Amino acid sequence: MLITGGCLCRAVRYQVAAAPIVTRVCWCRLCQYLGAGSGTVNTCFATEAVTIEGELADFQCFADSGSKMHRRFCRVCGTQLFSEAESRPHLIFVRAGTLDDPEVAHPAATIWTAQAPTWACIDLRLPIFAGQAPPAA
Repeated sequence: MLITGGCLCRAVRYQVAAAPIVTRVCWCRLCQYLGAGSGTVNTCFATEAVTIEGELADFQCFADSGSKMHRRFCRVCGTQLFSEAESRPHLIFVRAGTLDDPEVAHPAATIWTAQAPTWACIDLRLPIFAGQAPPAA
């Protein structure tokens, strides 16, 4: 399986040589900033399976879970591409909207719903977690 994707301007491209581990919709407050008011859809892969071409900027912050995070985005167009927690270096989360084929990512749960606005569209068919879900791997 080869999964591909990249940023809006195509300055950053990536390939993933493995199937997704899990995809989740996140409504934490930080993801609402990254998603311009909406939640984000994040697909988890094994870090070793991901190859990235192009230059990324790195914004470091702490997630509500307490993890030190690296939010990586294209230096040219600003597209958010990846999130990585220092506590889980074996995992990388890819923004599902950057996948060339977004059908690769089917959300398995919605997390951090306690921080979602009242108007948030939350799929009630998926498991829902008020905060962080159990680790993906």
